[in-house]
Amino acid sequence: MQSSSAVLNTKPLLLASIHADNCNYHNKDKFYCNLVTAKFSRLQSRKPITLRPPQRGRRGGESLVTCKNTWTRFSSEFNESIVQSRLPDKCQKVSCFHSFKRKQIGFNRFSSGFFVDKSTFHVPHRLDNAKVRQVQVPRASVGPEEPHAASTSWPDGVTEKQGSDLFDPELERLEFEKFLRFEIPSHPKLHRGQLKNGLRYLILPNKVPPNRFEAHMEVHVGSIDEEDDEQGIAHMIEHVAFLGSKKREKLLGTGARSNAYTDFHHTVFHIHSPTSTKDSEGDLLPVVLDTLNEIAFQPKFLVSRVEKERRAILSELQMMNTIEYRVDCQLLQYLHSENKLSKRFPIGLEEQIKKWDADKIRKFHERWYFPANATLYIVGDIDNIPQTVNHIEAVFGQTGTESEAYTAPTPSAFNAMANFLVPKLSVGLSNALSSERAQANGEKKKIRKERHAVRPPVQHNWSIPGSYADSKSPQIFQHELLQNFSINMFCKIPVNKVRTYGDLRNVLMKRIFLSALHFRINTRYQSSNPPFTSVELDHSDSGREGCTVTTLTVTAEPQNWRNAIKVAVQEVRRLKEFGVTNGELARYLDALLKDSEQLASMIDNISSVDNLDFVMESDSLGHTVMDQRQGHESLVAVAGTISLEEVNSIGAEVLEFISDYGKPSAPQPAAIVACVPKKVHIDGIGETEFKIEPEEILASIEAGLKEPIEAEPELEIPKELISSEQLQELSLQQPPSFIPVDQEKKMTKVYDEETGIIQRRLSNGIPVNYKISKSEANSGVMRLIVGGGRAAESAESKGAVIVGVRTLSEGGRVGNFTREQVELFCVNHLINCSLESTEEFISMEFRFTLRDNGMRAAFQLLHMVLEHSVWLEDAFDRAKQLYLSYYRSIPKSLERSTAHKLMLAMLDGDERFVEPTPNSLQQLTLEQVKEAVMNQFVCDNMEVSIVGDFSEEDIESCILEYLGTVRERKGSERAQKYSPILFRPYTADLQHQQVFLKDTDERACAYVAGPAPNRWGFTFEGKNLLESDSTASTFGEHIKFEEQPQELENSNKDMQGKLRTHPLFFAITMGLLQEIINSRLFTTVRDSLGLTYDVSFELNLFDRLKLGWYVISVTSTPGKVHKAVDACKNVLKGLLSSRIAPRELDRARRTLLMRHEAEIKSNAYWLGLMAHLQATSVPRKDISCIKDLISLYEAATIEDVYIAYEQLKVDDNSLFSCIGVAGSQAGEVATGSVVLEEESVEGLQNIIQVGRGSSTMTRPTT
Repeated sequence: MQSSSAVLNTKPLLLASIHADNCNYHNKDKFYCNLVTAKFSRLQSRKPITLRPPQRGRRGGESLVTCKNTWTRFSSEFNESIVQSRLPDKCQKVSCFHSFKRKQIGFNRFSSGFFVDKSTFHVPHRLDNAKVRQVQVPRASVGPEEPHAASTSWPDGVTEKQGSDLFDPELERLEFEKFLRFEIPSHPKLHRGQLKNGLRYLILPNKVPPNRFEAHMEVHVGSIDEEDDEQGIAHMIEHVAFLGSKKREKLLGTGARSNAYTDFHHTVFHIHSPTSTKDSEGDLLPVVLDTLNEIAFQPKFLVSRVEKERRAILSELQMMNTIEYRVDCQLLQYLHSENKLSKRFPIGLEEQIKKWDADKIRKFHERWYFPANATLYIVGDIDNIPQTVNHIEAVFGQTGTESEAYTAPTPSAFNAMANFLVPKLSVGLSNALSSERAQANGEKKKIRKERHAVRPPVQHNWSIPGSYADSKSPQIFQHELLQNFSINMFCKIPVNKVRTYGDLRNVLMKRIFLSALHFRINTRYQSSNPPFTSVELDHSDSGREGCTVTTLTVTAEPQNWRNAIKVAVQEVRRLKEFGVTNGELARYLDALLKDSEQLASMIDNISSVDNLDFVMESDSLGHTVMDQRQGHESLVAVAGTISLEEVNSIGAEVLEFISDYGKPSAPQPAAIVACVPKKVHIDGIGETEFKIEPEEILASIEAGLKEPIEAEPELEIPKELISSEQLQELSLQQPPSFIPVDQEKKMTKVYDEETGIIQRRLSNGIPVNYKISKSEANSGVMRLIVGGGRAAESAESKGAVIVGVRTLSEGGRVGNFTREQVELFCVNHLINCSLESTEEFISMEFRFTLRDNGMRAAFQLLHMVLEHSVWLEDAFDRAKQLYLSYYRSIPKSLERSTAHKLMLAMLDGDERFVEPTPNSLQQLTLEQVKEAVMNQFVCDNMEVSIVGDFSEEDIESCILEYLGTVRERKGSERAQKYSPILFRPYTADLQHQQVFLKDTDERACAYVAGPAPNRWGFTFEGKNLLESDSTASTFGEHIKFEEQPQELENSNKDMQGKLRTHPLFFAITMGLLQEIINSRLFTTVRDSLGLTYDVSFELNLFDRLKLGWYVISVTSTPGKVHKAVDACKNVLKGLLSSRIAPRELDRARRTLLMRHEAEIKSNAYWLGLMAHLQATSVPRKDISCIKDLISLYEAATIEDVYIAYEQLKVDDNSLFSCIGVAGSQAGEVATGSVVLEEESVEGLQNIIQVGRGSSTMTRPTT
């Protein structure tokens, strides 16, 4: 499911997308349920907007302690993540103007972003030369052929004009214009070069994570380069070249991770590797480069490998063909109807994929895979640049020189932004005739190949004023699997390359302008039944499409679509006509500057892969690449030059295609596309046909253009939520103090020197853990964990906790402060906050900056939530409607309906692990949900953990003042009490089920699941495995374990004995087992048998609940899905007959340890490690679970893993499976489909992901 946690980004703020539904931006941090951490993303409150493409899982982002308790597919609380969980993040319009993750508005009304209000902030209307002189931005060029080379000092004329000339208005204007033309600085550490054969390379030293590096080979060929009979062949080559590499296979034991993907404009092969290993004789970089050389330029197109990958791709094609994918295809087809982007989707066409032979594939490779058409990126812990260059030259220097000569890109006959360029000399198939003539004439000339100067090589029809004579009618895509209404209005313009201060200034002004629109949309409509579900305006560059696209996206209930369009157009008009206010300008400019400063302070903590992605996308768009510090200094240089009039003027241009729709002076939309259901549910009538015509859409737009509008009023923003006087009064009423953490030792402060963790306990009973960390400068994270969660829901109040948490989030009020004031308070202090629920816990998480009392502000908000939450009836109504809509959408999703049916069967219909039914929701009252949540918010049932760059004095002051003054309330036993959770006894009819879904296209998926212990060795049968004989394996009866050398046995004996009795025994061994089973599933079910493209084994290990389960997820075709399920079961059971090899255990161990090493500097990772250290509901968690982690992994043996395996129930009587099949001929609905409870509640909405192009890029190859 989609996490609600808001996170800080790792890319320059101004070089993120301008997205009106979210002015915040995010990094790629992910919170995993790991061995000793809590995961809060299984059953959390969810956002009503799911337009953000999910993250590509190509980097193996799981932390070391991940048992990957992320089987979100089993609970429909997980929203659409059953489908989304495998979608690539690269499919977004990732650019230096587009964040890698888009936060969605409306999920958590506390989570308002970071834009700061300072009522006294001065915004000068002209350039202040004195200010410019203060910002000495370093401008550097490192390496040959640096495209952004510039001077290291300010150009003459900016800093030298002083005295009386300084106040000459005309001279000042000229100097200002000259300043705007100056080039912004380029990254001082980025080394660029090019080999004689044309291969370009970029090297960027980066210390995070330490002793690791990223090596990415980008070949500038993608689906856009395919001919009519080659649709999908670029992706086919990616598969065959990558998986056919023997050298790549040899890297598997080193802790390296590798993958590949294909898009419109490029194919990328990437390897994440340690710089060296204990077993390697030296630097691993040459080995990695040699592997990439083989993959890209020396693949073997063996017939056997081609056939294997053909099967895998056909399976991938069916897996991708979700309704989200089909919606994305429709949007791209209409947006780019004039060029090949509309019909060259990377996955290709099934009928063509089935036909190609190895020779056909080889010819395409010969045409496009040559060094001059590729770029190598190396980013990581690399100190010796000359040595790295030598490695590159040694590996790639002779590649391609034997028979080919290369030329630089030929200047285009068109303007560069025409996005259409052809080589002087055709290559490949189209060059056959000229080659034959040359040979006939006895000439022995080498074939000359050249790369396109502009990627992708397509020509766009730009949205320009005065073209309404040829205006396009709205297009309508109607499908039975769609449930909500959505409409997209597109405007398409050339990419404005950001290379000068003037370019950067324009971007800043656009961001300020659209930030205001975001907040207005997010706060203006807070009724119980708003006319729309979401309104978003996205303005972003797209390297994959070669253009900048502005998109207005409106989603709504089908019954309300007319009003939704009208209101959206009205809001855009309001902003365009009246502009932002002085207060908004000050607030958002100040926030952008502060956030940019915060990012600059984290310059040494940005991960290599984030830096690499940013550089790659910036290069594809032609933007100058700056580091984070340069970005901030450049931003400061232009910030003092903007005026309110300019901001409103440049922002209005972005909105004209909507606000002035139909006027000759306005740009014509590139496309208007509505995606609508075929049928809608009308209360009292049932399912009826949904009818809509293009003329009706235009009429609704015109109605919005005629609606009266008024200027936006200024809002009063609180500087604090609790005054010092109020705090003093609270302290007098209940003097806060620390009490002993350990009753035996009577210590009020427990400090662990090895981990740096400090444990405290307040006099009101709240335990607190904190760690001072300098890894992320001037920032911190805090998490409140409350025991109980959905498991505490009673039979009389099903769904009360999850609806209650959502109600609190929807309301967003605390004390006497309105929702808008609370949001702007968060904006003012750069706070991001999330509130969510899982089966076991309720959690609240804060991310904050240490600047301007940001930590104190976060503590104030936490105090107010605990003490003065406001429960609103309209927020409760919205929360119920949201979950009603989720429930109704289950039959529209093959994955969700399959998982829903299996979950009910396995857990005997327990509603706490699935969506609450309409009947349960109708029975709830506001008082019930309030009581269900607040009963868990008692002091002795809470735990607060904080990690950040604060001082001990500051953190302890905040803890005492804001947590210590929370009223003492006890009741942990009641809060943690829950009805037993039982696995259903064996019944043949429910053990193995099927779901059939009517669809125009065929697809299939399946889930296989069964019981497992929880993280701490407790089972649903009531066993305590650590206190029984269960850690003595009975597998010795079946399996003969190889004896270890005597010296090894002696050295490991003590640690192995410690592991068997350690609280983390099952968490450690289950994590290793998961890695081993996943490897076997891929090798057998996917690679050898060709039954699937995607198969995974995941463990869901709870902390508080005394049970767990495992899940195998597999996608396939209707004809193969039953065989795939059988093969998965055979692999699962096959560990008995085919014993685990030492190399399998070593590989799993190394993978997990490498992940730990990569994450250990992350504040969020430490926050997870610290979870439950003092929780009464998780008594076995203590500091040793953190300190001993690495040694426990290193001590684990094959026999230990088999002890864990023995606790998985894999016999036929314990296995549950459900197969889902979609297609026009899928079984009879009456006998196989999911039958959901009928509901009669109005105002339901279903949210289906409809972001442009979010699912068209191919999945990771492995």
